[in-house]
Amino acid sequence: MKHVAPANSKPIGPYTPGIQADNILFVSGQVGGDDPDIQVQAKAACEKVKDVLEAAGFGFEDVVKTTCFLTDIADFAAFNAVYGEYFISKPARSCFAVKELPVKGAKVEIEAIAVRESSQGSYITA
Repeated sequence: MKHVAPANSKPIGPYTPGIQADNILFVSGQVGGDDPDIQVQAKAACEKVKDVLEAAGFGFEDVVKTTCFLTDIADFAAFNAVYGEYFISKPARSCFAVKELPVKGAKVEIEAIAVRESSQGSYITA
């Protein structure tokens, strides 16, 4: 198991931005900041996910599942427009409205699971 933390990462608690176990990467929830514009926040969250993916040698094409949290479900369409620019491989996704997020003013958080094909030519390794 390997801890993955991009140089620009500043976790607000006792966690690691990413954990890589063999060919699977678990990306902790990445918050979009506190800008009042949901699309600015969505882009920031996607860029943070990208940073963790790249730090482990993965890309958006390796993402198989995301979980997205919005503080206002009315922001879904605007969020989805930005999300679709990054996650073009259309991974499985869940999206929930939540009361609030741990960063004051945050409107969006994205977590991801990525799987990279192993050197043996399959996604499963022994």
